[in-house]
Amino acid sequence: MKAGELKQKLLTGGTVFGTFIQHAVTPAVVDFIPAEALDFVIVTAEHNSLDLAEFMPLRYALAAKGIACLARIHSRDPDDVAKACDSFDGVVVPYVEDVEQCKRLAAAAVYRPLKGEALEQVITAGKWPSARAKQYVTEERCRDTIFVPMIESLRAVENLDAICAIPGVAAVFVGPNDITTTMGIPNEYDHPDLIAILQKIIDTAERRHIAAGCWFGKREQALRTIRQGARFVVYSNDSSLLQEAFRESFAPLRKG
Repeated sequence: MKAGELKQKLLTGGTVFGTFIQHAVTPAVVDFIPAEALDFVIVTAEHNSLDLAEFMPLRYALAAKGIACLARIHSRDPDDVAKACDSFDGVVVPYVEDVEQCKRLAAAAVYRPLKGEALEQVITAGKWPSARAKQYVTEERCRDTIFVPMIESLRAVENLDAICAIPGVAAVFVGPNDITTTMGIPNEYDHPDLIAILQKIIDTAERRHIAAGCWFGKREQALRTIRQGARFVVYSNDSSLLQEAFRESFAPLRKG
């Protein structure tokens, strides 16, 4: 679905489904995505050596197929947020835990092109340069921009209600590797403490009418989190899905 439809569905209580693309940059791969499989894709420049610019042909191919394309950046710099949002449908920002920082990250996404003192006036006092400037920014240029902070630490969970109250936050997204490591249970994705904290995150976000979700690479873990109430569903990634398809196809053949 297009970015505006995706954002509206998130904000009105709907569930959306997507995946990560972290290796495939050839736009032809989009032809092989089945219809109705994906609402959105997150291309990522974190945890690999690629730059976001390398995903631009893929981004345009996804747009032609009606699939929104968000970009996960590697930093928590407002300038990087704004740059990503100028080219993609929205941005996913890793390891956000400070409320004041999150306000400025969200503003960099959804209040473009304001910067500096003019932007700070909007953030701290709700004071816009003019009514026309506010209309242009919020109803035209950034109307469909999607901002998603990643919740990856215990401090982020503590601050979650305040984070979800920040204007511009469309969803919150848990990185399970980081959060389980900060919890002292690295990569234990079936641990009762992780399941419990995900429920807390989902419930806290929902009280603010904000969708929450967590990445998982195993179908049963993703289904469990959907049953907990997750509405921002990000399952697996391009390389893992390809690996799974090869394994499921060739393992039976080799057994005869």
